[in-house]
Amino acid sequence: MRAGISRFWLVGIAAVGAAAVYDTRLALVLALWIGAWFLNTRIALAGGQGPRWLVPVIFGLTVLALWEVTVRLYGVSPVILPAPSAIAARFAASLPVLWADFVQTGLKGALTGYVIGCGAAVATAVLIDRSDFLQRGLLPVGNFVAALPIVGIAPIMVMWFGFDWQSKAAVVVVMVFFPVLVNMVAGLKASEAMQRDLMATYHASYWQTLIKLRLPAAMPFLFNGLKIATTLALIGAIVAEFFGSPIVGMGFRINASIGQLSLDMIWAEIAVAAIAGSAFYGIVAFIEKRVTFWHPSQRR
Repeated sequence: MRAGISRFWLVGIAAVGAAAVYDTRLALVLALWIGAWFLNTRIALAGGQGPRWLVPVIFGLTVLALWEVTVRLYGVSPVILPAPSAIAARFAASLPVLWADFVQTGLKGALTGYVIGCGAAVATAVLIDRSDFLQRGLLPVGNFVAALPIVGIAPIMVMWFGFDWQSKAAVVVVMVFFPVLVNMVAGLKASEAMQRDLMATYHASYWQTLIKLRLPAAMPFLFNGLKIATTLALIGAIVAEFFGSPIVGMGFRINASIGQLSLDMIWAEIAVAAIAGSAFYGIVAFIEKRVTFWHPSQRR
């Protein structure tokens, strides 16, 4: 392994030297990338708890540094690609606007639709589990609806529920309902036949079997669906705002900034969406670890 790293280091130095003959700016960018790559490789091979967070942090900072250096060295127009420093400055100067947009899109639209859609999916999965008719009839329809494009659903929801956050929440409900439903239906079937026979031997009712055996067995499947839905919720709420919204919201701000050629504001909104989506996913993953601590996937 160490011999491989040494060869990689020598090849990297040779690449930087070759690039310097043609373009010193390209050589600087390559040197920065190869140096960060080598540092990350050494840290990853060192083991311990540090690399769990240090490696992705260094990688992310390297990408931002390469972005900044490339934009400045080659004089890229901010209309095409603003530098991270310009985006950060716009982010800091627009905190009240960004917060208002996040509340409108992230909390009112995405979170409300997420809770309603996921809750309805779990309840529907229990009904499907008790009815062969619903299982044969509703799941194929669900697969069909899940394949519908959001650009076709969003205008209809805006016309039905108005231009405020309610229509965005409705779009999110449609987007998250069926992924969670499919995972929950599969989870309810995850318990083994011997376990169900044992509950029947104890003369347990359907609801006792559901609560004490089948729902706990379904939790890993359910959380898989919930984690998928976290990303779909925010995307759905943002895209839905392109088809009509009040003068606030992340999708509205992105759409308005496109016409103003204000790419730094667009990237600032993208940063807010990325931070919110990552935090939302992390919260669901944290809850999953506490609920499904017994599952093999949660063991180190």
